[in-house]
Amino acid sequence: MLVGLSGGADSLALAAALAFEAPRNGFRAGAVIVDHGLQAGSPAVAARAAEQARELGLDPVVIQTVEVAGGGEGTAEGGPEAAARTVRRTALAATAADTGAIRVLLAHTLDDQAETVLLGLARGSGPDSLSGMREDSDGFLRPLLGIRREQTVAFCADSNLIAWQDPHNLDDRYARVRVRHDALPALERTLGPGVADALARTAEQLREDAEALDHLALEWAEEIAEHSEAGIALPVAALASQPAALRQRVIRLAVEHEFGVALSRTHTLAAARLITHWHGQSALDLPGVRVDRRDGRIRFTAATGRPGPPDGAHGSDRSDAPVDTA
Repeated sequence: MLVGLSGGADSLALAAALAFEAPRNGFRAGAVIVDHGLQAGSPAVAARAAEQARELGLDPVVIQTVEVAGGGEGTAEGGPEAAARTVRRTALAATAADTGAIRVLLAHTLDDQAETVLLGLARGSGPDSLSGMREDSDGFLRPLLGIRREQTVAFCADSNLIAWQDPHNLDDRYARVRVRHDALPALERTLGPGVADALARTAEQLREDAEALDHLALEWAEEIAEHSEAGIALPVAALASQPAALRQRVIRLAVEHEFGVALSRTHTLAAARLITHWHGQSALDLPGVRVDRRDGRIRFTAATGRPGPPDGAHGSDRSDAPVDTA
């Protein structure tokens, strides 16, 4: 196993725990440090983190130097932060493959989970986003999701581990930093203690619900779907008879599994209107997929043109549009 190590208190505490547990459970444990190059002196920070990993007894210890598109300019949560996260995950996965590691441990805490849920709630991102981070997903493990950040800080202090303080974690241009230092403390003052724990519990409950619904939707989609070289078709009558939550999930999952495209809620609802509000619309050109209705079926094929705007995704009314009374 590898631990993703930044040198901060969370990842340093996790690295120490892994170094303690690994030999007692008969497996090797190493560390990978990703240097994004976004701050002056980042090579020295990476080298110090690697030194601490070796002092803890981790082996191998790998430093991955990466380049983030745009050089980290901008302040949007979905901008440099998302770009750095994508590059980091790619580097971690590549190191795991190179070293034969079966998992990469990430040091996200309960506080990180609560921040993720609150950000998703503010954006109206839906239940998938509100379900937060999974403990085990795509080769990554997050064993600290039930641990508070203050506990990792205390552990490092008690263990004489010197944690690095990332300046980005104090930069209030970033939405996550504002949530961490302003929004969550304000909620705690207004509503009382325990808000972070409640958000984390909500994420766990929503994740359980989402997994169950996805499983049911996939099973049902496999039963009713008609596959062809052009794509996939679903019977309108069957979809129309189901609750909106299941109908929309089937549409989203069918497209994702057939074309590898993740439809937004806006685009999923646009496709669903071909079932529930049919009045002869033309085909919809959505990101990565074209959707139309014909012969009692809603059909999905690979996109051939430029996606239309989300707010115009009803499709245009045409006098020559096929009449489908299904």
